[in-house]
Amino acid sequence: METSPHPFASLSPARVVAAVESLGVWLPGEPFTLNSYENRVYLVHDDERRRWVVKFYRPERWSDARIQEEHDFLAELDEAGVAVAAPWRNDEGVSLHRAEGFRFALFPGLPGQAPELENPAHLFALGELIGAVHAVGERGRFVHRGVMDLDEMVLEARERVLASAWLGSRQREAYARVTAALHERLADHAWPAERAIRVHGDCHIGNILGRDAHFALVDFDDCLMAPAVQDLWMLITAEHAEERHMQLSEVMEGYEEHREFDRRELALMEPLRTLRLLRHSAWLVARWEDPAFPAAFPWLADEGYWDGQIRSLEQQRQVLEREPRWLA
Repeated sequence: METSPHPFASLSPARVVAAVESLGVWLPGEPFTLNSYENRVYLVHDDERRRWVVKFYRPERWSDARIQEEHDFLAELDEAGVAVAAPWRNDEGVSLHRAEGFRFALFPGLPGQAPELENPAHLFALGELIGAVHAVGERGRFVHRGVMDLDEMVLEARERVLASAWLGSRQREAYARVTAALHERLADHAWPAERAIRVHGDCHIGNILGRDAHFALVDFDDCLMAPAVQDLWMLITAEHAEERHMQLSEVMEGYEEHREFDRRELALMEPLRTLRLLRHSAWLVARWEDPAFPAAFPWLADEGYWDGQIRSLEQQRQVLEREPRWLA
């Protein structure tokens, strides 16, 4: 049976150029595709040699209101002097644009490289940047964006994988068993919604660009209401206790230049790591009809991937039962 082409299949280079030029920004060259799967993102240069990043939002993922909250939060951060890429607005103040059925936004292209998480100066600067974001983030609340709910998110990811055809009967039984145990364990780590603040939501090093310990945060596509540690835990990567303490100390020192950090949130670091493990495989399953995903993640179809995923989840279950690694 024939399947309908994915909506992004019609997003040709010519259509990308036409969409950007409809805003009055003239492009003498072709767009360069950037590494993005959830949306489609391109680097372009205008006729004055300025760099722009144009993001086409995945159809039917976010409502207009949710996207606008992302843009308005970025504008608020930019006005406060925080290093972010705020979307371009036209003379009417519009930042979310439309072309041939797609919604898109134009952002200034920021130069730089990802930070080095073993470099104390970089860690301090990252803590300072995220602290500045959160100092603004706690001044208001999202209305249309989600609130992080460990219980709901774990169940959603678990059910999506179990409802798919990827697992064999042995794997399905093992996956169901370990994820049920993780769900029960994570139930002890609920964070009160009223203590959540506006955060970036996906603060890995691929979304941080800069040079010489001066960094900017990009791609707020997953911003939501969550505990502050959601934007910090991915910066603590070291395996050895002494190095972990160094990373945490530098990040906290920088962070508290702008905002006090509630140390109780550190207990959420491993639960959040667990949640990301679960949600990543569920995300791949959910997006498999997008041709970009089989091309980029062919190993999802391998039995070995799911065996490895089950082992990783089992190891994470054991981690959750021990003293947190950042304290060890």
